[in-house]
Amino acid sequence: MFTGIIEECGILKAKGSGSLTIAASKVLENTAIGDSIAVNGVCLTVTGFTNEGFTCDVMPQTLRVSGLSMVSVGDEVNLERAMAAGGRFGGHIVSGHIDGIGTVKSVKTEGNAVWVEIEPEGDLMSGIIEKGSVAIDGVSLTVAKRSGATFSVSLIPHTREETNMKQWIPGRMVNLETDVIGKYVRSYMETEKKSNITMDFLYEHGFA
Repeated sequence: MFTGIIEECGILKAKGSGSLTIAASKVLENTAIGDSIAVNGVCLTVTGFTNEGFTCDVMPQTLRVSGLSMVSVGDEVNLERAMAAGGRFGGHIVSGHIDGIGTVKSVKTEGNAVWVEIEPEGDLMSGIIEKGSVAIDGVSLTVAKRSGATFSVSLIPHTREETNMKQWIPGRMVNLETDVIGKYVRSYMETEKKSNITMDFLYEHGFA
């Protein structure tokens, strides 16, 4: 499990047919082969490392459903080690299993904040609610606005500088993971036909 609090930005040094090699430093601390590191929000397994970085395998299916296929050598990637038992829970529950990708539609400055509007693919908007949590390229963020086929987040300067978000421009593809609790609620409502729980009930009692 991850929290969406990025520990550092690494640099993609090599990209093979089934592996990635990433230059990093902080996430190597106490890391062993077999450990999990989220790369732009995608949970990957460390298969080798040196003092300067690590290598991880990546399956074709992972490339198909995430934006890792579009990351090029030299690009910055967001990195976070799996949360240790007893660690601080600074973001929200992030599984590292990407639901799909979104496209950055606009980037606008407002005072010290930057507004980013994103259009998710498919039906991912059904898992996005205002004031709810969403992981974008592995970063835990709060949905500030939801409008039609897009949603927006507002970034503070620290978040932009400590992640690859400073490189976001319109047209960029980003990994999206919607709130895991919302996914369980939605699945239950869709499969439990005898349930009396409806969307009206959830709204009425403050759950949605």
